Amino acid sequence: MTAPKTLLQLAGADLSLPSLGQSCLVLIDLQNEYRTGPLALPGADAAIASASRLLARARQEGAAIFHIAHKGKPGGLFDRTAERGTIVEPLAPRRTEAVIEKALPNAFAGTDLQARLATTGRNNVVLAGMMTHMCVSSTARAALDLGLRVTIDAESCATRDLPDGRGGAIDASVVHEVALAELADRFAIIARDGALS
Repeated sequence: MTAPKTLLQLAGADLSLPSLGQSCLVLIDLQNEYRTGPLALPGADAAIASASRLLARARQEGAAIFHIAHKGKPGGLFDRTAERGTIVEPLAPRRTEAVIEKALPNAFAGTDLQARLATTGRNNVVLAGMMTHMCVSSTARAALDLGLRVTIDAESCATRDLPDGRGGAIDASVVHEVALAELADRFAIIARDGALS
């Protein structure tokens, strides 16, 4: 039996990793909400450490950097006025780096992210953040529709266990890998094993 190929492979797409210095790094929802409380992710700390290395390299190489923060309701999940909604300290934005708040999973929906990316003149977008199956996936899919070339840093993303609809659960590591496999089929290049950082 032959190994399966992605649609991108079958189409002969260029799957080489982009130069960080010629890319836009979009860090999605790397907020304290995912470290503690009901949305604490089992892989959050490892993803944050990886994203921190990626951000340091991106800054060094001159990438355009965009921080996305989910904005929830006061007193609830992702309350941006509280510690839970704050971007994690290791990835704290610099004064010169854009911070864009969103209310939906897709970071382009209802925001000026597309316009800000366009001003950089760069077509390569590197995504990292939380959660792999939700906001990272939604943003990657939308980016393709907008004509952007998307790369996802796998180790800089994490997600959570999900209910399986039968009274059980699907482990977060499985959800993460399936989400990445779906995205790799048509929507994004997947960087693994610290290839970008």
